[in-house]
Amino acid sequence: MELSNISDGILERYITNIITSLGVPDHWKGYYYLRYAILLCVRDITAATNISNLVYPTVAKQFQTSELNVTRNIRSAIEASWKRGDTVTFEKIFGYSIKSGRQRPSNSEYIAQIADTIRLDIKSIPQPRL
Repeated sequence: MELSNISDGILERYITNIITSLGVPDHWKGYYYLRYAILLCVRDITAATNISNLVYPTVAKQFQTSELNVTRNIRSAIEASWKRGDTVTFEKIFGYSIKSGRQRPSNSEYIAQIADTIRLDIKSIPQPRL
């Protein structure tokens, strides 16, 4: 299926399911910043290579806050998810989890990996025949 045929609302729902299963607290600002950052990277995968200079400023503008606030809140949300998220989902998406003794993924790694997973999932959906 073509990514351009999928609405932001459907993508946001899909992203929400993933980050919720990873244990991101949905009552934290970082949850909303993270969801929007992932959406940006799903829509434009090249953004994933420029998180600090492209994604954080865009998220900050969208939520009328500072880039520092965005970075800090996303980091806190990822830290919380690393400690309390579903290890099976972490293993599936990242190839490792807290059980393997590794450090949590960086903000950029976390955002880019989830965005890439979503893009690959969408590409694997067969096109309907008309």
